[in-house]
Amino acid sequence: EPSIGLHPRDNTMLLESLCDLRDQGNTVIVVEHDEETMRAADHIVDFGPGPGVRGGYIVAEGSYQKILKAKESVTGQFLAGKEKIEIPEQRRSLVKKDSIVIKGAKHHNLKDITARIPTKGLICVTGVSGSGKSSLINDILWPVLNQNVNKGKGNPGSHQSVTGLELIDKAIDIDQSPIGRTPRSNPATYVKVFDLIRDLYTKLPDSRMRGYKAGRFSFNVPGGRCEACEGHGANKLEMDFLADVWVPCPVCEGRRFHHETLEIRYKGANIAEVLEMDIQQAIEHFQNVPKILKLLESLHDVGLDYLKLGQPSPTLSGGEAQRVKLARELGKRSTGSTFYLLDEPTTGLHFADVKLLLKVLHHLADAGNTVLVVEHHLDVIKTADWVIDLGPEGGEGGGTILVEGTPEEVAACPWSYTGLALKEQTDLVPAKTVKGKKKQALILNNPHLRWQTASTKRNGKSTATVR
Repeated sequence: EPSIGLHPRDNTMLLESLCDLRDQGNTVIVVEHDEETMRAADHIVDFGPGPGVRGGYIVAEGSYQKILKAKESVTGQFLAGKEKIEIPEQRRSLVKKDSIVIKGAKHHNLKDITARIPTKGLICVTGVSGSGKSSLINDILWPVLNQNVNKGKGNPGSHQSVTGLELIDKAIDIDQSPIGRTPRSNPATYVKVFDLIRDLYTKLPDSRMRGYKAGRFSFNVPGGRCEACEGHGANKLEMDFLADVWVPCPVCEGRRFHHETLEIRYKGANIAEVLEMDIQQAIEHFQNVPKILKLLESLHDVGLDYLKLGQPSPTLSGGEAQRVKLARELGKRSTGSTFYLLDEPTTGLHFADVKLLLKVLHHLADAGNTVLVVEHHLDVIKTADWVIDLGPEGGEGGGTILVEGTPEEVAACPWSYTGLALKEQTDLVPAKTVKGKKKQALILNNPHLRWQTASTKRNGKSTATVR
């Protein structure tokens, strides 16, 4: 996934380099979700049809044109336009005075800028790589929010002031760091659904008769777990000159629990079998238990229904860990004044997953919360209520706000690479007037020119013809 964290402008440069490598007689294999990369490829292999246990097959293989016609391919449906991420019919009307304002930001390459972040909507901060997005949001805004709203630690970068913090009551940074570093932690323990499942098992007649408490159904404490492996399901063999090896426990055979604990069953399944279920199976199994169902559905809503409840946290990717954190927030009761910060949440996501993610982010914004995403993905930018674009270049050539407004207003801006990309590569119809002080117009080297004819607009809809 070489396109991770790249603006469409930078992605074009990357693809030019990959095409040059190919033209020199090399073989270039890329694992990608990026549409432009697929357009540039000579041969595509598409896996599916679903994620996790529902995948593992090749559903389409061949040229870009062949993938477009593949009925079984979800990727093909998105590329052909049969499935797409729609532009909202109506954007949320944001109130100018209800904004968090960062004044005099000078951290790193920021040029003494003032940024206004409206609340109660989906806000997107964009710009080419190195334009100052992380300096503004991660190095100034988040430490200020953590310090003043969450009463935590924070060491913000150079700025004059941040006002409007009274508009929010808590701030949450949903990043891609692991949800746990040991195999003992898993999605079920992180979203707190395992606590409810254990409580349910203690209330079963067999448990009451034996006097079992919730700890009996935990693999973290002595009592109900297998003591031969201390609830790991495997034993560590220490090798003198090689890496340690984990061998399945001969006593519990990897089930992690004492055989007496496994005699307690709910609808025919013991606690070890519940941990082996994927989210979709667990939803069917616990459909009559509202509290458990609500938390499981939050995992389903973020597109993780293929994960096993007991899947060890270290095996989750960064994107999966971020969505588990998002699911945990969905499962909580909303205060309606929370500030959510997500840095590039579409990293490693397929079009279908991006669509699910956007549905969740808009759901949070509909509840009156503020959702701020730092993003390059054009499908996220085009659905936002407000966009702040930094640039024009990276490093010393960046650090200024080029344009701020609705995606339509950004698409009309000729001195913004983001605006040019929105205008050329999405079905947005740009606004008629351009906001901000006039600057030198930029040219986006159209990525299509190298491998296909450029996309043309008809009545605001994009039609692409491929050579």
